[in-house]
Amino acid sequence: MSNASEPNHPYPLLVVIVNYRTSSLTIDCLRSLVSEVQSLPGMRVVVGDNASGDSSTEEIPAAIASEGWSEWASFVPLDRNGGFAFGNNALIRPALQSTNPPPYFLLLNPDTVVRPGALKALVDFMDTHPEAGIAGSRLEDPDGTPQQSAFRFHTLASEFDFGWRLGIVSKLLARWAVAPPVPQETCQTDWVAGASAIVRRQVFEAVGLLDEVYFMYYEEMDFCLQANKGGWSCWYVPESRVVHLVGQSSGVNNFKPRTKRLPQYWYDSRRRYFVKNYGWLYTALADLFWASGFVFWRMRRVVQRKPDTDPPNMLSDFMSNSVFFKGG
Repeated sequence: MSNASEPNHPYPLLVVIVNYRTSSLTIDCLRSLVSEVQSLPGMRVVVGDNASGDSSTEEIPAAIASEGWSEWASFVPLDRNGGFAFGNNALIRPALQSTNPPPYFLLLNPDTVVRPGALKALVDFMDTHPEAGIAGSRLEDPDGTPQQSAFRFHTLASEFDFGWRLGIVSKLLARWAVAPPVPQETCQTDWVAGASAIVRRQVFEAVGLLDEVYFMYYEEMDFCLQANKGGWSCWYVPESRVVHLVGQSSGVNNFKPRTKRLPQYWYDSRRRYFVKNYGWLYTALADLFWASGFVFWRMRRVVQRKPDTDPPNMLSDFMSNSVFFKGG
């Protein structure tokens, strides 16, 4: 695997942002990239709109023009809302097919604000680590509180642990926890959040683009898994700091109190991830482990009078969308 940061590339990085009815957030995100353009000469940004059906197609291009961002930012309206993977692929594919594609692509959520130097930190890391295929930023709240953004792949143990939520079980299964404590140092990890993740061009060439069967959620985990199978490592780079306004784009707020009912596509994505990568039997066991633990947790929550922070109808929605009812 050779270093992708070789000369003769027209620009070092293409930043890809997919907007869906979040034009004001997207414009704020673009504004935060002004200093990054100065630190990464030639960097380009492309904003796609997933058929928002609102004023996004007027407001975002107008902001690009009025703020003088046209030198480095462009806007592409898409013909339908095909989801996160579809929107990103629609913007990445033309660059990959060009005669001189960039060495790096950055997936960036519209509900982010990039801290100064964040993108250069990712590019510098990739330049000095030719074995790295993907690297993610430290995502954080506006006050600087870090968010979990470096994860392990899901396993039977992790599904069992999430369902039960019992301290002693979590301690015994800590090495399989999907969301371990936030790392303080640069480290290798299984997968990173797609809210701010840099991808080496050769990874796309080797394993393909994001899987568009996923509408939203699990697609970045799946992509990192395919890259891992292809021999590319994934890293967490906390020097790259990006504010992430969680849930502003999707309405799903990380299972925090008063969260909304999970959308159908969350369950569809979870089921696809497990069946695609591990098969029907493994998925059936994962569903059983999760559901049995969740039933126990719900009973324990009532007895111990713990607050109810689960999305509404989660158990019934989960079961009706499991492989037992939906198949593969």
